[in-house]
Amino acid sequence: MIKGIHHIAMYCATKEDEARVRSFYLDTLGMSIRREWAGGFMIDTGNGILEIFTGREGAHEKGIYGHLAFLTDNVDELVEKVKAAGYNVFMGPRDAVIASTPEYPIRMAFCNGPLGEEIELFCER
Repeated sequence: MIKGIHHIAMYCATKEDEARVRSFYLDTLGMSIRREWAGGFMIDTGNGILEIFTGREGAHEKGIYGHLAFLTDNVDELVEKVKAAGYNVFMGPRDAVIASTPEYPIRMAFCNGPLGEEIELFCER
């Protein structure tokens, strides 16, 4: 049975990619390294893992996933940190109500990460 997301894998082609990934996820968003090995590392997101493979040559392509969504209590504070780190915030922050039963009030924003990945900063209201 499926119990949830275990990890999402991402690929870094260069040492510069890896440095930007570490800076963004560890310094800007405040996550931590769970484990490291030659050729990669895992970042603990609080309730899942980003598995980062390093030294992967080739062009980055978006692939089939839409975005990574990270749960937070303060979308606005994280948006300011993302902007201050020089990353693009392309939507929000804004409040919304997901039309579900029951309705689901949220606050959200979207930004790009260091490899061009789309990230949603998500707060339940």
